[in-house]
Amino acid sequence: MSDQQQFGSEDDAPHGVGPWPGGREEWPEGPWYDAELLEHGDRRNVIDRYRYWSMAAIVADLDTKRHAFHVAIENWQHDMNIGSIVRSANAFAADTVHIVGKRRWNKRGAMVTDRYQHVVHHESVAAFIDWARSEEMPVLAIDNVPGCVPIETYELPERCVLLFGQEGPGVSDEAVEVSDAVLEISQFGSTRSINASAAAAVAMHTWVLQHVDFA
Repeated sequence: MSDQQQFGSEDDAPHGVGPWPGGREEWPEGPWYDAELLEHGDRRNVIDRYRYWSMAAIVADLDTKRHAFHVAIENWQHDMNIGSIVRSANAFAADTVHIVGKRRWNKRGAMVTDRYQHVVHHESVAAFIDWARSEEMPVLAIDNVPGCVPIETYELPERCVLLFGQEGPGVSDEAVEVSDAVLEISQFGSTRSINASAAAAVAMHTWVLQHVDFA
């Protein structure tokens, strides 16, 4: 199955580009290009750099520039935010997204970005923590619970896992207990919490601000 056929509803979106102008004789050369995309157009939600590239080529290129942080999401309920968090992880070039709990998750919010993002599954918090310890990867839970530390004042390790809970209940008590730190995003209004996917994006961008050299 070609990349053009795989993308389903994304191909029907208004964004993207049409067939490569000029016909086959003017197609660009390179192993990363997909012939069907060049012929029929590329309607995928990708940046211009990756227009007409095959999915495998995009993933391979991303693998050369992914950042050192990972993202983990507890999946005990049917939470629509998980897909959005995966999409943000792709946008910020997280190394891997870890789904903790139920294997199945709602992918609608991911907008197909999960096909470019490494996603792995752990059956339980214990299994996830075993993996993190084996990789010497600090686990930083993001939640506003008693004793948490403002993320704005915390020095995030370059190699770490940012752990997020479900919308509403937040990070589970089990996960809080085994995390290396619990961080909160400072708020200044009346609401008790911000949306889980918004919190994830803020936390990832905080890591970017601390570790990416924009010069």
